[in-house]
Amino acid sequence: MMAHSVSDEVESKDIEMANHSSSHRQTENHKSVHKVGLPPRRNFIGEFSETLKETFFSDDPLRPYKDQPRSRQLVLGLRFLFPVLEWGRSYNLSKFKGDVIAGLTIASLCIPQDIGYAKLANMDAKYGLYSSFVPPLIYAVMGSSRDIAIGPVAVVSLLLGTLLQNEVDPEKNKEDYRRLAFTATFFAGVTQAALGFLRLGFLIEFLSHAAIVGFMGGAAITIALQQLKGFLGIKKFTKNTDIISVMKSVWGSVHHGWNWETILIGTMFLAFLLSAKYIGKKNRKFFWVPAIAPLISVILSTFFVYVTRADKHGVQIVKKIDRGLNPSSVSQIHFSGSYAAKGFRIGVVAGLIALTEAIAIGRTFASMKEYQLDGNKEMVAIGTMNIVGSMTSCYVATGSFSRSAVNFMAGCQTSVSNIVMSMVVMLTLLVITPLFKYTPNAILSSIIISAVISLIDYEAAFLIWKVDKLDFIACMGAFFGVVFVDVEIGLLIAVSISLAKVLLQVTRPRTALLGNLPSTMVYRNIVQYPEATKVPGVLIVRVDSAIYFTNSNYVKERILRWLRDEEEQLRAKNLPQINFLVVEMSPVTDIDTSGIHAFEELYRSLQKHEIQLVLANPGPVVIQKLHLAKFTELIGHDKIFLSVGEAVMTCTSKAREDS
Repeated sequence: MMAHSVSDEVESKDIEMANHSSSHRQTENHKSVHKVGLPPRRNFIGEFSETLKETFFSDDPLRPYKDQPRSRQLVLGLRFLFPVLEWGRSYNLSKFKGDVIAGLTIASLCIPQDIGYAKLANMDAKYGLYSSFVPPLIYAVMGSSRDIAIGPVAVVSLLLGTLLQNEVDPEKNKEDYRRLAFTATFFAGVTQAALGFLRLGFLIEFLSHAAIVGFMGGAAITIALQQLKGFLGIKKFTKNTDIISVMKSVWGSVHHGWNWETILIGTMFLAFLLSAKYIGKKNRKFFWVPAIAPLISVILSTFFVYVTRADKHGVQIVKKIDRGLNPSSVSQIHFSGSYAAKGFRIGVVAGLIALTEAIAIGRTFASMKEYQLDGNKEMVAIGTMNIVGSMTSCYVATGSFSRSAVNFMAGCQTSVSNIVMSMVVMLTLLVITPLFKYTPNAILSSIIISAVISLIDYEAAFLIWKVDKLDFIACMGAFFGVVFVDVEIGLLIAVSISLAKVLLQVTRPRTALLGNLPSTMVYRNIVQYPEATKVPGVLIVRVDSAIYFTNSNYVKERILRWLRDEEEQLRAKNLPQINFLVVEMSPVTDIDTSGIHAFEELYRSLQKHEIQLVLANPGPVVIQKLHLAKFTELIGHDKIFLSVGEAVMTCTSKAREDS
């Protein structure tokens, strides 16, 4: 029944199209006035230069320097490298007040987080604080974002810790581990700065939004599972990050490894932190509640452990945090040897992830405040701060979404809020660190768990599923790769699936059959517009991609398959066969020699079946290459039209004349 209804519908369309020429009676005797024009011939050097400019200098960064004296160019160059020289001229007391409030607010959030994130990276707590002291100062001078808050973040800390411990045991070889961490941080900074200087920022775009959502969600689950060691008070815990190893370690310790006092502390304060986060989310006026909740939790839990001496009953504590500012670590960085190679590999991976997160955060808040963010300038700033950080005992720092959100809601005006935060961290390192001696590890685990929960963006994953199933596969591939294997494999899966999707779209471009919208000269996809009718004797195919060596053969075969299918349907109904094949080339932005060769083969194949090949609206690049290859002479200049409408009008008129 369905087959009959479909064939009847197609037949009715064809019958309706039998009267199609009546809509063109007024113009059928008029030949097309406009022809497809050839663009001016350009030399190779000029064309190559423009392509290079569009690839690496699409924002025309040298435009402000044109026709400027040397002294002015020097000033502009300094302002480019150090944006503080630009916005600092209009800085005032009102902005300073906003920055001080925001800086103090994010400092109260960053101090407990830094201690916890350092443990994720298998580093001593002080290195987390070091990483929120020097890097924010460098970024405040060189960064262009007004809202981003700099410091260690959960995902990068976990990634760094996982990759480093695969090379060096952080417990048995603590010094070698630390040196490798500084080496990786140095090369992470070099990678980031190099991408900015060489204007290769587009490379981070290969990690799609869907892959990032899946990777972040998987990393959040992995980080939360890792915190079960401190949350439950387990002393012997697996070094693997996959969910199966972690759950085996957790349940294997249930009878002799769990500590009920630790669980009580962790549960109470986790409930407090989640409640504070809920209050801040429900009412933006109380944004400061979730911001100061971690610090309050640390103070209360530390006081409770000190008073009750719970550390004597199995509650694990932070113990001593050395007082003092960042010592120099230049001599600890490996610049040669096997450790340098390992540090480079780890640094590149960690640097790219850190960069992706920072740029995404910066662009998000820049769009909310309606100002431009220079991605390449950000890469240079973030890279420089990590290079300097590696020389001052810091590990990889980047933009933190939770802190940046608090910074934004607290009313920050410029990156001075990072300087204020850095000064508070400095005072903490100089004065307050001994007070953290009795801070229970359980509270740090609770702080990290409450922080990473927001990284699981299930709403975004559901939207990805609704919109694009291939994107959802990339999302889930990254998620399950991180959760069930490790962070590195999850990242590799994310990138691989993203690249595979690009390759699939390049090698298998979409094509469509076009039909005429009634009473118009407009031709559209007959699937998208069911009312569009086919033209008797003319098959119109649109190619929705550039035609390169990767897809040229597929495009040719797909067009011929459209033709075969259409001819079979027409023969079955005893309707006139196809005389003209019109290829709509508006979406074809470029074509290479393989593509031209495929069209030549298509032309010869059509000639054997006495079908004429017609092209409609090839773009300037395409028509120029077809002309140089003499393909236009092969098919005839009279077979190339400005629009599908003109091509169809000419073809139908010619068919009537021949008949």
